[in-house]
Amino acid sequence: MPISLLLAADQHSRRHRGRPEGAPAARTTGKRGPAPKLQQQLERIIRLPKAQQHYVMQMIDIVLQKQQPCR
Repeated sequence: MPISLLLAADQHSRRHRGRPEGAPAARTTGKRGPAPKLQQQLERIIRLPKAQQHYVMQMIDIVLQKQQPCR
């Protein structure tokens, strides 16, 4: 799965979290703070060459597989 797709899904879920289907997005006022660290790291990964992105995704998959309960 491309990192850019993960980032887009993350941004979409952040915008729509806690809202009923079809409800308008709430407007935020004021300045936004710094991006969350995970988002910053995803943006850095997106700028890597595809081969390095693939390596990072393999490492993430390994970590996530270890977190899944045994079946």
